[in-house]
Amino acid sequence: MKSNRLRVAATAALLTLTASAFAQNYPAKPIRMVIPFAAGGNTDIIGRIFAPKMAEIIGQQIIIDNRGGAGGAIGTEVVMRAPADGYTLLMASAGHTINPAMVKKLPYDSVKDFTPIGIVADVPTAFVIHPSLPPKNLKEFIALAKARPMDIFYSTAGQGTVGHLASELLISTTGIKITAVHYKGSGPSMIDLVGGHVQMQFPSMPAAVPYVAQGRLRMIAQTGEKRSPAAPSVPTMIEQGLKDFVVSSGFSMFGPANLPKPIVDRVNSALVQALKDPKVSKTLLDQGAEPNGSTPEAHDKFNRAEIQKWIKVARAAGIQPN
Repeated sequence: MKSNRLRVAATAALLTLTASAFAQNYPAKPIRMVIPFAAGGNTDIIGRIFAPKMAEIIGQQIIIDNRGGAGGAIGTEVVMRAPADGYTLLMASAGHTINPAMVKKLPYDSVKDFTPIGIVADVPTAFVIHPSLPPKNLKEFIALAKARPMDIFYSTAGQGTVGHLASELLISTTGIKITAVHYKGSGPSMIDLVGGHVQMQFPSMPAAVPYVAQGRLRMIAQTGEKRSPAAPSVPTMIEQGLKDFVVSSGFSMFGPANLPKPIVDRVNSALVQALKDPKVSKTLLDQGAEPNGSTPEAHDKFNRAEIQKWIKVARAAGIQPN
């Protein structure tokens, strides 16, 4: 029995030494960063902002590989099946934490099949209404919605998107009754909101700010933990009385499961340094994205908490996974 324990300990020590030696030479070739969406979307834009600086810091080229389809599931599966050697990484969006609530049979487990590396950036959500509605703040909106159940229509970029689930969270938190209108994409949903065909939405801050500045929409709240620099005068949902109401599109980086810790630390360090670069930081902020650069541990905690939050919201709304 004692000899077995010694063999196990020796094997574990050998594996640790091997991983450490491998990490010392990492990276020895270009790194592929899979973006599970088509070029031009938010995930792609944010990834291309920091990737060049991160490549410079880590000492190897970072090649962007767009693998869109199935709400991000196709590209995410590519990373799940890749070797755990640090040469295939995932640039994930909020869909990584929402999909478990919306998709019945994902080809992967959003926790078990990936190694968290770090949160890249947060894109807060804005709570906007058409100016034809009188409310100037959250309290007034809730009062109006309760006085006119189902009369207020809200648009989304599609069922299961951040904006949809944010609206369902508002419904379950406040007890109001409003009517969903789902569109195929954020563009059409915003066009009809600005046109007054629907009356409210939870779009991303970058999508909302230009219309608010033009007076074509009114922002009555924002959903970050703190106020966004893009709308410093608008109070958060928490400030207006909805405790723990935090919704943002979190963009983050993962590797395949069992990625050796020395490699995780190496990639995380390069990521954090890239996000602290003044030019990278300013460019992200100009896009409405707030640089984060968390530890792998904080990323893991965030990932698990967000998955459970959206499963709870979906169940409360009676949404059945497809």
